[in-house]
Amino acid sequence: MVAYADTSFLFSLYAQDANTARAAAAAENGGVTFLLTDFQRYELRNALRLSVFRGHLPGLTCRRLLQQVADDLDQGAFLAVPLVWGQVFAEAESLSAGHTGVLGTRAFDILHVAAAVTLGAKAFYTFDARQAALAKKAGLKVRPR
Repeated sequence: MVAYADTSFLFSLYAQDANTARAAAAAENGGVTFLLTDFQRYELRNALRLSVFRGHLPGLTCRRLLQQVADDLDQGAFLAVPLVWGQVFAEAESLSAGHTGVLGTRAFDILHVAAAVTLGAKAFYTFDARQAALAKKAGLKVRPR
């Protein structure tokens, strides 16, 4: 199954947090191919750096995790795919118009769901409740449960 993971899920795969065990278990579930766009990679790398600023990660650990992300991509742990931003923004605008007033979704969260839809992902991995609700509305299977 082709899946899209948001930053909350990806961060938990790399840095130790409350969801790390769940993320690892979900990622090890066979048959899942995780897509990785430059957008996801950028936001993950920024989240790791922000954790240094917030005092949650030492700088050395952050640099090691940034290298691990790069190594995993090079070794095929993710399927690198490009985004067609015009399509993503059109889908995001549609999702926003239809659901933000009820779900309270943020712009970046909508962009991730829109990216998943335009890339043809079947599942969406997240620990964000609002983003999960939007992904369900968009027809994606939400994981982990």
